[in-house]
Amino acid sequence: MLQIHCPWCGPRAESEFNCGGEGGIVRPLKTEALTDAEWGDYVFMRKNPKGVHHEQWRHSSGCGRWFNALRDTVSYRIHATWRIGEPMPDVEGHTEASRSRA
Repeated sequence: MLQIHCPWCGPRAESEFNCGGEGGIVRPLKTEALTDAEWGDYVFMRKNPKGVHHEQWRHSSGCGRWFNALRDTVSYRIHATWRIGEPMPDVEGHTEASRSRA
């Protein structure tokens, strides 16, 4: 079974967590000014890359907190986890530009 490192509780079994999809997506400040197409893009359009991906996870059977993870969608390996609001840790071979939402 995969071990996931909760930034608050430490390593726990994968069965204690839920993936919340792509991480690092910022809600637009003035949603009332968005067109229907722009709102649809914000709500529904997500990346689904093959390889390393920034995701948000919740420790649902533990502390209940959300956190960020950098996970490889091919190998399922989690390269890093960190608290929401903290900067993404440096991970060898992954630059900030390749990890941020374009």
